[in-house]
Amino acid sequence: MANETSWRRMAPADLPAVMAIAAVVHPDYPEDEAIFAERLRLAPEGCHVLAGGDGALQGYLVSHPWPAGAVPALNSLLGGIPVGIANWYLHDLALLPAGRGSGAAAAIVAAIVRQAAETGYTSLALVAVNDSTGFWRRQGFREVHDPALDRKLASYDDAARYMRRDMNG
Repeated sequence: MANETSWRRMAPADLPAVMAIAAVVHPDYPEDEAIFAERLRLAPEGCHVLAGGDGALQGYLVSHPWPAGAVPALNSLLGGIPVGIANWYLHDLALLPAGRGSGAAAAIVAAIVRQAAETGYTSLALVAVNDSTGFWRRQGFREVHDPALDRKLASYDDAARYMRRDMNG
C-alpha cells in the first residue's frame, strides 16, 4: 500500500531530506546539518526516519544520551556524549503533515522508550515546542519546572517546556 509508513535507522544519505523536513516542521528552530550529522555519528541507535511507501521521508527522530536536567543549546555541537549518563534525550521529533495522525510518532517514542529501558537508562527527557506538551503527556512525560532550565528554555520560546519520563513504576 503506497501510503504505509515505517520507521528505520537514519543513514548519512538521509540528512538532506531530514534537513528539508526540519525546515518545514521547525522553521523557528533552525539547526545546521552538522548538528544532525554529529548526533547520528554519536548515537546512531537513537536516530530514525519515517519512510513512506514510496520511499520518501515523512519524518525523523534524533535522540541520544544526555544528562538529566540539561538542555543542549540549539544549533550547537555536543562534542561527545558524557560518560555514565542514565538519561536518554529526545532532541527532535518531526513529522510532515503526510506522516501525522497515523500513530507513527507514538510508535517511535514507544520504541525509543523500550530501547532506553533495555539498555539501562533510567529516564528520558526532551524540550516540548510547537504546543506539543499534550502529545508528550500522553507518552508518559511530565513537565519539570526548574528556574535554571526555564532560563535556558527562553532561547526556544515562551511555550517551550522541559519534560521528563522516569522509567520506574
